[in-house]
Amino acid sequence: MRDWLRRIAACSAIVFSSLAAAQAEPLDVVATFSIIGDFAAEVGGDRIRLNVLVGPDSDTHVHEPRPADAIALAGADVVLNSFTDSPEDHALAESLAQKHGVSARYIRADMSKPAECRALIEAAGGCDILVNNAGIQHVARIEEFPTDKWDAIIAINLNSAFHTSAAALPGMYAKGWGRVINIASAHGLTASPYKSAYIAAKHGVVGLSKTTALEAAGRGVTCNAICPGYVLTPIVEKQIPDQMKTHNMDRETVIKQVMLSRQPSGEFATVEQMGGTAVFLCSDAAAQITGTTISVDGGWTAL
Repeated sequence: MRDWLRRIAACSAIVFSSLAAAQAEPLDVVATFSIIGDFAAEVGGDRIRLNVLVGPDSDTHVHEPRPADAIALAGADVVLNSFTDSPEDHALAESLAQKHGVSARYIRADMSKPAECRALIEAAGGCDILVNNAGIQHVARIEEFPTDKWDAIIAINLNSAFHTSAAALPGMYAKGWGRVINIASAHGLTASPYKSAYIAAKHGVVGLSKTTALEAAGRGVTCNAICPGYVLTPIVEKQIPDQMKTHNMDRETVIKQVMLSRQPSGEFATVEQMGGTAVFLCSDAAAQITGTTISVDGGWTAL
């Protein structure tokens, strides 16, 4: 197995992982509020399966991933994170450990609070790969946008990435290797009405990624932002009723005519595609890719 693959593990609600059980020094991954699904990598003729757990929206606890076999983490030591600290959160960690023979634990952290973001990295024991994917959404006109919703979206979608990065980078610098992958959005590169806070936050994530890359240059650490278009995840599912109300349309019509109207492929991007892009950014092939955005948006930002 090539060395870069040893540095990659599943991007989960929060995971720190050693993918290769035989490696001398386990390398860790931390991902906050992750995407779902599973993916595989072709390395040296061996097809290595990597799995991705479901992570919560900020107002839900960690729950059973879809598809069910995405919970298998190929030897990863896992830390799950949400802010709910519910029995279900701990039960999922226990089931991971029992089913796959890995070390799995749950750490509570509220990503809207700076101190808890930083404490999460410390509690996880640091990380080599950090995937920031915490996110919430609210849709309203600017003049009607609740102040508390604005503050929460900026805190969770943008500020949390700053605080986890600030806590994780010193350890990466000390090892001379690291990857920071920020999940931004097509809305980090363009805009739509009624989403002022989300768009402001995601533009901020793109800017933060560029600055992180410049500061990390020459230290073996890269930072990039993945910019998905619409991916059918829980946060997108929760937008559909608001969009139906705003546009006075049924579900199927609002999906086709509103949500995917700017995605020329006419299809949602998949969580597997997000995971595969993250794997690539951790590879040796991506060692000189830093400070940029990778769009996975069905042609959205080509318009």
